[in-house]
Amino acid sequence: MTLSIAIVGAGPAGYYTAEAAQKQWGDAVRIDIIDRLPTPYGLIRAGVAPDHQSIKAVTKRYEATNLAPGTRLVGNVMLGRDVSVEELLGLYDAVVLSVGAPLDKPIGIPGDDLPGVVGSAAFVGWYNGHPDHAGLNVDLSHHGAAIIGNGNVAIDCARVLAKTVDELSQTDIADHALKTLAESSVRDVHIIGRRGPHQASFTTKEAGELGHLVRAHPVVRPGDFPPEAEDAALDPGQRKMVTHLRGFAGLPRGDKPVTINFEFFRRPVAVEGHGKAERLIVETTRLENGPNGLGAVGTGELHAIPCGLVIACIGYRTAEIPGVNWSDKLGRFPTDDAGRIAPALYASGWARRGPSGTIGTNRPDGFSVVAAMVEDGIAASGKAGPAGLDALLATRGVKATDFAGWQRIEAAEVAGARAGAPREKIVDVARMLALA
Repeated sequence: MTLSIAIVGAGPAGYYTAEAAQKQWGDAVRIDIIDRLPTPYGLIRAGVAPDHQSIKAVTKRYEATNLAPGTRLVGNVMLGRDVSVEELLGLYDAVVLSVGAPLDKPIGIPGDDLPGVVGSAAFVGWYNGHPDHAGLNVDLSHHGAAIIGNGNVAIDCARVLAKTVDELSQTDIADHALKTLAESSVRDVHIIGRRGPHQASFTTKEAGELGHLVRAHPVVRPGDFPPEAEDAALDPGQRKMVTHLRGFAGLPRGDKPVTINFEFFRRPVAVEGHGKAERLIVETTRLENGPNGLGAVGTGELHAIPCGLVIACIGYRTAEIPGVNWSDKLGRFPTDDAGRIAPALYASGWARRGPSGTIGTNRPDGFSVVAAMVEDGIAASGKAGPAGLDALLATRGVKATDFAGWQRIEAAEVAGARAGAPREKIVDVARMLALA
């Protein structure tokens, strides 16, 4: 008998979990990597900024994992629509949910439902050509844009808004986004954080890039920094990032037409406008020690930031799945430290630990889940596995796609690319299926 494992989600967490299972069981395991789209790679394809192509090279590793004997991609199959978790558990010896955290957390302030207010998952999906968000209406007719959050996704969004068309045209940014950005009136981009530079979650690389944009100038208020001597208490990476920010505070204004304004010590309290977003109201904050550490406390001083676009980069949530325990408080499936949800059911990646870490963080995560399977005594039990899934999907008229189908989609994207660009992403699932 052969061990069979179903991994739901063809992103980094899913592929690292598959890699771990291959190393553990070799030819004695059959692995199905199931995804609702005909395209693999998850956030590598739809989340990594288009001007960070080097990061996307990791897909070569995932391709090798998918082409190994006994492992296959099962695309165009959606959990909860085409097959249930209970059915997968009946077909496979173990099931791993590597479905990520695709849903934006709501801002939770008055006016956050106005047109012009979007979550970063939607905005990033829009410029990256994700089928769910390719049709998003992004209005860039206002001179201002506000980005709520002090992490790398906030900087990604700011950089895409601030770059020239020439800078972006050599990337795999979706063509519909490039055309919209070419007509953009945005000249003032505001990155808003409740706390200060020492508490920001930017990495050194992401922060440093803002100092090298062709038409954009980063602005930081010198008064937002603590005394420079306090930088010594930061870890080395954080200290380098803050050094970049201090450098921005000392730059002359120059003649670049776009400003990227770091609005530290600002807490969003409302979005206002007549039928659409026109300004973000923020409250000035100060730092105070509280039960959970250093926190931001409102001072009562309000300030209006004119903007027609508000992007919330404040975190993500895993989608609920029928039949699986889910925590509203955590925004994901509650698991133990090893990723166990229930007998033979596990989670890896963001579905396990929430939206944290880098792409590489998912690798030890996947290996930990496989170690838990070994500890739990998961073994071949004679279940139908991949053949059983094929038979079930056939009875429901579900036409799954495979990795060869993805390669045909990819070939069409590469062939249709702009001059100098790596690909032009296909955003219509029906066209993907026709190619696959």
